[in-house]
Parts: sequence; C-alpha cells; structure tokens
Amino acid sequence: MLTIRTEEWHLLNWISKNKKIFLLLIFVVIVVAGILDIKYEGLFFQLLPTSIQTFLSNLF
Repeated sequence: MLTIRTEEWHLLNWISKNKKIFLLLIFVVIVVAGILDIKYEGLFFQLLPTSIQTFLSNLF
C-alpha cells in the first residue's frame, strides 16, 4: 500500500496552490537546459540537421 509522508504531502499541497509558479520554474529549467545543450553541443544539438547546427553555433 502506498503511503504519503507529511513532507511529500506539504510539497503536493504547495504545488497545487502555486501551479503557475511551479510551471514557470519548470519552463525556465527546460529553457536553460536547452541553451546549455546548444552551447556545449549536447545530445539534442547533435540530432539537429547540419544547417541548423551551423546556424546555432554561429548564434552562440
């Protein structure tokens, strides 16, 4: 049987009360991860076509 600890319960309550702030935080983390992936030529950067890679390399 699954039980929820009080710390987890408080976190879930905070998220449900502050959905916009939580979604904004998630969005910012994803954008920063994407920028770092482009800057350091990570996995998703390498999956892009060569022309887009060249454009992004010149941009950053």
